[in-house]
Amino acid sequence: MSYSFIDGSSQEELAEFEEYFELSKSFMGYVPNSSLLMAENPELFKSFSNLASVIFMSKNIEPDLIQLIALSSSISAGCKYCQSHTSHGANKAGVDSKKLLEILNYRNSDLYTKEESAVLDLSFASGENPNAASRNHFNTLESYFSKKAIVDIVAVISLFGFLNRWNDTLGTQIESVPDSFMKDNSIEFL
Repeated sequence: MSYSFIDGSSQEELAEFEEYFELSKSFMGYVPNSSLLMAENPELFKSFSNLASVIFMSKNIEPDLIQLIALSSSISAGCKYCQSHTSHGANKAGVDSKKLLEILNYRNSDLYTKEESAVLDLSFASGENPNAASRNHFNTLESYFSKKAIVDIVAVISLFGFLNRWNDTLGTQIESVPDSFMKDNSIEFL
């Protein structure tokens, strides 16, 4: 099956991972092509899936903020695949599409709180290459978040750093669900 620059196995051929795929379907509404590609290396796929589950199940930051972090770091990195996934994911987590459309103007938008702006400052800065995160970002975050929450914020950014590189390098094809969401809501970033 062609999901990217390399051929991957079909979901049926990867039946040993059905439990993981069902979890993705329940959370996202579809099985990501990136997962089907990653499953070509079973240990990588299992390890990554477990890491992603820990990060997405944070008890220190809300699911909508996790998705905004993932989206902003993916925009900063320029990964269209992850932008489509995280836009759709943010909307599923309760973020209004108007807010998604304003993410590049978050500092001047009434739709974003000071706390969200502080997180997005770090997320956009750390998605750049070279990384533009600074002590000032953390000084600001400490005004709003606990140390545990800040660690979880950086974990989301780091997870998507991997995913951005993975999907851009492989040329992973965007699935119909997130692609339709982006088109139906006229969402396009950098």
